[in-house]
Parts: sequence; C-alpha cells; structure tokens
Amino acid sequence: MFQHALRRLTTETRSIQRYVRYAPSFHSVPFAFVSTRNFTNVKDDGEQPFDTSLLDFLVCPLSKKPLRYEVTTNELINEELGIAYPIIDGIPNMIPQDARLLQKDTDMPADPTQG
Repeated sequence: MFQHALRRLTTETRSIQRYVRYAPSFHSVPFAFVSTRNFTNVKDDGEQPFDTSLLDFLVCPLSKKPLRYEVTTNELINEELGIAYPIIDGIPNMIPQDARLLQKDTDMPADPTQG
C-alpha cells in the first residue's frame, strides 16, 4: 500500500513539473497593465448610517424574534431577552457574545397603580 501511494505521488509530481515548465510566464507583463489602488482620495465619513430596510430580514440569533432599531444608541434591541446588538459602521454585529444586556428599571414597581 505504501509503495502504491509513493508511486502515485511521484507520478503526480512529474505531471506538475511538466505543467509548470510549460505554463505561461507572468514576468513578461509590462507595468502599465498592473492595477494599483490609490487611497489618498478616499473620504472617511465617520460612522455609516444603518439601513433600516434590513430590519425586514434580521432576527435575533438566539430567539429568532424581530429586532427593534434604537437610533439614539445605534443598536438593535431584542425586547424579549433584553439584549442590544451594536451597529458598527452601519453593519450590525449579531454575535451574541458581543451583545449588551439591557438594564431593567428595578426602581419601578411591578404594578403601575402602586405609588
């Protein structure tokens, strides 16, 4: 079995060497055809706005429930679990480990009629 594998490896190596010998060379490409990027004219507008049309498709990865967009904190909120997913440069970070737990108002009474 070992001899069969070794023979096959040798055969494959020879065929690759033949291909490389006759492969077209990229050294003959003139520099005028090489594309270069220039980032000097790129403007960084700061934080990108969140596209609210994504709310039709995005759900919480934990509960699979719809999310609510909070403009003031720039987060996607899951009311049921009390989790807020951050939005960074217009891209929602839906990783549960990166989500923030929302603090419930513990000072408020459970019944609004109690004073």
